[in-house]
Amino acid sequence: MAREAVIVGVADAPLEKGVLRDGGTVLQVQARTAKAALDDAGLDMAEVDGLLTAGIWGVPGPGSLMTITLGEYLGIRPRFVDGTNIGGSAFEAHVAHAALAIESGYCDVALISYGSTQRSERSRTLGGRPPILTMQYETPYGMLMPIGGYALAAMRHMHDYGTTSEQLAEVAVATRRWASLNPTAMMRDPITVDDVLASPMISDPLHLLDSCLVTDGGGAIVMTTAERARSLNKPAVYVRGYGESHTHWTISQMPDLTLTTAAETGRRAMEMAGVSHDAIDVVEIYDSFTITVLLTLEALGFCGRGESGAFVADCRTAPGGAFPMNTNGGGLSHSHPGMYGLLLLVEAVRQLRGESGERQVDGARTALVNGTGGTLSSTATCILSRD
Repeated sequence: MAREAVIVGVADAPLEKGVLRDGGTVLQVQARTAKAALDDAGLDMAEVDGLLTAGIWGVPGPGSLMTITLGEYLGIRPRFVDGTNIGGSAFEAHVAHAALAIESGYCDVALISYGSTQRSERSRTLGGRPPILTMQYETPYGMLMPIGGYALAAMRHMHDYGTTSEQLAEVAVATRRWASLNPTAMMRDPITVDDVLASPMISDPLHLLDSCLVTDGGGAIVMTTAERARSLNKPAVYVRGYGESHTHWTISQMPDLTLTTAAETGRRAMEMAGVSHDAIDVVEIYDSFTITVLLTLEALGFCGRGESGAFVADCRTAPGGAFPMNTNGGGLSHSHPGMYGLLLLVEAVRQLRGESGERQVDGARTALVNGTGGTLSSTATCILSRD
């Protein structure tokens, strides 16, 4: 391919106890991480001609015009813009869109950015969504959201396949073990299956420790052509395949409570990349809740329908296990700034570049990254490679 798209820079915002260590607004955190990602690559802000971002949490009005607001703040006048917001999977979709734009010559240097101050501003609640548009058919019934939708999926999976709370808890325990190796993770103290089951029940069958954190955060990714990357600071990470899709917004309209569109997006991404499951060295899966991981593993085809509980048993996904997954601590233990998908990509790139310190997966050359958005509403999958 004459203009092959690659990732050349990444950065995330340093946190302290879940809030921005350096303080600031959602624009300031994005400016800092954009500068850090560009420095990581060895590029200047003036070279950015593609700008991609998604929802700015807690900022109505001008915050709804995400690319325009951020572009003005950063002084960027882009040739290519993308404000696609499909929830936590938006940034995996952005990588795909940036790759298409770069490979077609529509832009040369793309910046993907996100920032959130939801913990500092106490803007995230379980109070549901405004009872308007399609939400008018669900919100008045008072179900906690978004956790209530995930709890319905978990209960259905238990009913259909005999999945247990202990198996869900295995995901949280393994992810915490990765976090214990990561000095930037918010929650690092070891936990056991019993600890998860003893934590407060939030929405049956999901406990507090089955649920993602609520933190500030942000990050940035810089993409350009493979040719340009040869003269830059870091080894290029190639975007080999991708897929995106969504099915519903209200959980009542989910076609199958135990199957997400990762079944489609994962298949398309792997077919495009020309890889099979056994070629994947490290997996980064959106872990908004423990059930999200089990459903995604099945949809991606790493195990059969109903087999994910057994698949993750005995800390198979923990450090030293046969299936390295969510290696920075994930949304369950590292951070979760409203939408976590960009940080999945940052971790995957660092693993492929061999920059992950104690948690480095030996010989990691190919990664699968899968984001989930809404209430199991959307997914987007990327295959990244050093080769």
